[in-house]
Amino acid sequence: MTAPSTVGLSSEARNLHWLLSNLVEEVPGIRSVAVVSSDGLLLLSSDDSHNDGARDARSAKRTGPRGSAADLATVVSGIGSLTVGASKLMDFGPVKHTMVAMDEGSLFVMAISDGSLLGVHGSADCDMSVVAYHMALFVGRAGHVLTPELRSELRQSLENESTGSPR
Repeated sequence: MTAPSTVGLSSEARNLHWLLSNLVEEVPGIRSVAVVSSDGLLLLSSDDSHNDGARDARSAKRTGPRGSAADLATVVSGIGSLTVGASKLMDFGPVKHTMVAMDEGSLFVMAISDGSLLGVHGSADCDMSVVAYHMALFVGRAGHVLTPELRSELRQSLENESTGSPR
């Protein structure tokens, strides 16, 4: 994972970056991770550059953007919204987590707090129970610090990073 610069960020924001880095580096089969706010905006993401070769080989057969953090955030937000709607329709209470298994990978979505979501894109051979366990650990550690102020700081950090602006 190529971590974004955490210079100038609060200790809570640096801790979230560290937790995300650990999740990606320590759990086999995780390709990328995104933390998405309740309004669908990307707050934090991993860079799956260690899988660039494999992704480039697969994407040669396809058209359109693939593998970016924004793509994962969009999918996570959409699935999160769909499952919340289904939960309300069925009157089963709040959604805790969702898993989608595909031929060449898996997608996991887990609620963090206040509608924020953790999304993980895993390889086809990842151990789903290990990924889910580590996601639950991340959520348990990150949920209480993901305040509106911290979400705002993370959004601003991503905007500054994409425009090259100083913090």
